Amino acid sequence: MTLVDPCVVSVENTHFNDTGGSICAPGGSLASVYHLTRIQYGIDNPEEVCIKVFAQKDNPRIPSVFWIWRSADFQERESYDMVGISYDNHPRLKRILMPESWIGWPLRKDYITPNFYEIQDAH
Repeated sequence: MTLVDPCVVSVENTHFNDTGGSICAPGGSLASVYHLTRIQYGIDNPEEVCIKVFAQKDNPRIPSVFWIWRSADFQERESYDMVGISYDNHPRLKRILMPESWIGWPLRKDYITPNFYEIQDAH
């Protein structure tokens, strides 16, 4: 079973909605976290499920859930940009916050801040 299998079941049978993020997990691995919420019986009674998918730090690859939840687009691109997790089959996986020329993953604990920043004029 892959990450995508329970997500498809979640959408087809239980109507959970997605929001996600990424974390640096203990032990040198990275994680992509999916918080699924269903508000079927009123706003005061939401049902929630949390799915954490771990990947090795040296080559972090996780299947994309973009094709199940289009709302995962920004979260997966942000995780790629800040932490370096690659999402297989994501249609637009590229940097979203940092310049394309940026080297490294700024939210990793082993990230070394460069000594030089090029500040460009906003005009």
